[in-house]
Amino acid sequence: MKRVLLTGAALGALLAAPAFAEIKIAVAGPMTGQYASFGQQMKAGAEQAVADINANGGVNGEMLELVVGDDACDPKQAVAVANQFAGEGVVFVAGHFCSGSSIPASAVYADELIVQISPASTNPKFTDERPGDGVFRVCGRDDQQGLVAGKYLMDHFPDKKIAFINDKTAYGAGLADATQAAYEALGGTPALVESYTAGEKDYSALVSKLKQAGVDVLYVGGYHTEAGLMKRQMQEQGMDTILMSGDALVTDEYWAITGDAGEGTLMTFSPDPRLNPEAKPVVDELLAAGKTAEGYALYTYGAIQVWAASAAAANSTDYDPVVKAISEGQFDTVLGSLEFDEKGDVTLPGYVMYVWHDGKYGYVDE
Repeated sequence: MKRVLLTGAALGALLAAPAFAEIKIAVAGPMTGQYASFGQQMKAGAEQAVADINANGGVNGEMLELVVGDDACDPKQAVAVANQFAGEGVVFVAGHFCSGSSIPASAVYADELIVQISPASTNPKFTDERPGDGVFRVCGRDDQQGLVAGKYLMDHFPDKKIAFINDKTAYGAGLADATQAAYEALGGTPALVESYTAGEKDYSALVSKLKQAGVDVLYVGGYHTEAGLMKRQMQEQGMDTILMSGDALVTDEYWAITGDAGEGTLMTFSPDPRLNPEAKPVVDELLAAGKTAEGYALYTYGAIQVWAASAAAANSTDYDPVVKAISEGQFDTVLGSLEFDEKGDVTLPGYVMYVWHDGKYGYVDE
């Protein structure tokens, strides 16, 4: 970065003038399409983080400019977004949301020496097979999430018929497989294992198959749009089957799809960061601005906090010193105090169970 030493009147004139953005960072996710609610969560968190950092002097005395990329959770579009960021001189990306987008995009970021911290991609391959040392995530992993879900299924539904279905995506299949493996390791036997195609509007044929099999609990490896339709359509066929899924149900849109049929839906997600004392001022700012603080808003905010603190510690936005600072640092964020292991995975508390009740999700009372 070019730096200019200013004194006297020149410095006063600069301070009186509007701030000039010199460091480009980005957020990338599904800003449009059926998963756009998650993209809006990420965008809200990123905008607030950039505003707060700039209000406190920026990073190493320079202001941040936020670039927003829309991958629509499509792998090819994610790669195009990553290449666009490289062409624009972006030095850091908070993204992507879908594992199927983050994984191929990470190869571009590694080649272009752009630091990537995903707030949401949980497939183990994202870090197990990362193409460079500058790939991190502040969320958990599907194998961790699957252990919690599989144990819960065995502990609470030992004599029930449990089906596992997935949408064949990197996220959905990975999550369902991890949960099923944990369930089977504890002695469970699935009543049915199926896959489905994401984006359809009618899952009545699948629901009829579940009904014929007498399924009591349906585990869905996939996103809230399809899970919500299935839950509603199961009720329409007279089924009282319990639906369980993962962290892709942490959006109010799930209940907007299901209505009262969503009552009792179970899901795994990390401990709610909105309850952290460190997060309260940020949550208040987001809500006051009419923006959401749910789901991945604070995870995106936290990812940007980590990068900004590392760039400040390194006194640089260059790739190698920032990656070193991230890898070796400990960070106080809205998500709590965190650090990263040698793979780039975060050392935060694991997953817990949530239940949907009366249009909101909250912790399960054991």
